[in-house]
Amino acid sequence: MNTGTMPPVLLSGFADEAANQKTAEQQFCAFAALGLRYYTLRFIDAGEGIQNAMMLSDASIERVKSLQSEYGLSVSSLGSPIGKVKLLDVEDGTSNRFVPFAEYLEKDVKRACDLANRFETKLVRGFSFYHPKGTNPESYLSQAVDQLGKIADECDRHGLTFGLEVEANLIGQSGKLLQQLHRGVSHPAMLLIFDGANLVCQGMSTDEVFGEYLAMKDGLGWVHIKDYCRPDVASSHVDEESLASFVPADEGDSGHEAILRDIKRSYETIAQRLQTRGIPGLFFDLEPHVKGGGQFGGFSGPDGFGVALRAFCRLLDYVDIPYHLRNYDDIRDVRASHATPR
Repeated sequence: MNTGTMPPVLLSGFADEAANQKTAEQQFCAFAALGLRYYTLRFIDAGEGIQNAMMLSDASIERVKSLQSEYGLSVSSLGSPIGKVKLLDVEDGTSNRFVPFAEYLEKDVKRACDLANRFETKLVRGFSFYHPKGTNPESYLSQAVDQLGKIADECDRHGLTFGLEVEANLIGQSGKLLQQLHRGVSHPAMLLIFDGANLVCQGMSTDEVFGEYLAMKDGLGWVHIKDYCRPDVASSHVDEESLASFVPADEGDSGHEAILRDIKRSYETIAQRLQTRGIPGLFFDLEPHVKGGGQFGGFSGPDGFGVALRAFCRLLDYVDIPYHLRNYDDIRDVRASHATPR
């Protein structure tokens, strides 16, 4: 790990991707063994079957909190599905659900905020709503801005920051569209989440991806790390369940090296933005999907996640961005309490 004037960035990941059965113990054991201190909470089995975090009972919440403490982990962000619903109640040939927004804000958004506070994270991951399939997303910016602004208000009331992820098929399917949403909402409690693979899978070139990153830069809050090999044909609508070309961050077409170098040059500005929201630092959140991905999640396995993490660390080393993984100094003070009598 490199050292320098720039403070270490924070490494995290979607822990459910590293667990074959998604049990809490599998997730936390894998992450602790990989040397990570943070994880994003999404799907987990805390003794009541695999559930999205939004569905966890009080008993499961307490069990997850107890286990994450045992394994020395903290939640970096709540990987909620907020905003991954239809903007309009129209039939468009998809299975995406529609929920009247007032009901959605009162139930789903408040639930996400309550969960984030219970898990002591400042960040809620979310999305920008599905426009009707086959339509122009720009036609729906005004309504999306209005609804996202209300979500940002709700998050702010709970002391949280809402992160809007760039992703295919949503209104914010590109960096430039996210830029328009960010400027339209104009709320400090809404930042943007860059994800290179979510752009490459739409057919964008490495240079185009960098341009989309630059469009998001003024609102950047954190970064998802996964990569993709560019398809031969671009598509206005991506069949997410058929995506099969996810690769580690040093093998795809996202151009992470150039993006990381620009983040390094811009770090002071980004850090100030995060500090004003009480966010502990710049998170790079691994969501590798190296064994498969879909609309609501992906899978890497403990081995695949390790491959993806090491690949990303090689990139960080190459561009001289410091980070920290657990080492002997981190664990030696607690080893006595877990020693087995002989």
